[in-house]
Amino acid sequence: MSEEYGSDRETPVGTPVVRADPEITGERAAEAIGFDPADPESVEEAAGVVYEFATGAVGGNDHVLMLRGAAACAALVRGVGSYKAAAERAGEGVTVSFIRKWARVHDLPQSIRRHVARGHIAPTAAKHIARVPAEDRYLLAWASLDAELTVRDIRSVASAINNGTDVEVALQDHDIEPGRLSMDLPPELYIELRHRASMENRDPGAVVADALAEYFATE
Repeated sequence: MSEEYGSDRETPVGTPVVRADPEITGERAAEAIGFDPADPESVEEAAGVVYEFATGAVGGNDHVLMLRGAAACAALVRGVGSYKAAAERAGEGVTVSFIRKWARVHDLPQSIRRHVARGHIAPTAAKHIARVPAEDRYLLAWASLDAELTVRDIRSVASAINNGTDVEVALQDHDIEPGRLSMDLPPELYIELRHRASMENRDPGAVVADALAEYFATE
């Protein structure tokens, strides 16, 4: 199983790992800005970006710019030592709540943030995914992709989880079956899968699960 699974962000705070990947953001990767919490000038730049982000000067519905704002929030908090100090440094109109929410988005595992950068998961939805316990974030994030959940759906599920409902139960309450995934296979593999499942009196999903478990165990 991936070392990142169930954990928060592993790369340094403010590092534009996702935003700087041309396979995700294309030509915009060259424009990615990194923030260094240990560099006073970089912290000051982060404060300016946070202010513009919080006051609506930049960002809007641009998911890449919103991720940059999230990175700035996280770096600013680390650089000044607290959410309160970060809000004060960013300037009037920037709240502790705003910075906390977006810093958490930047702390999401990279595999989830990649879908935010691609536009598959709305940044506003990522805020709700980020507020559930770390071990539940993946299941909620992947369910949001496979079941095409709205931001309102994700917010509702996240609230249920934080109120003590098990993540799988919370998803089922929204008519979502955790772990259900539709995919396309090459015809020859589809035929072989169906053949083996039938001969072994098993569900095709169980055969795939065993094959994936073996594959991931060898990585």
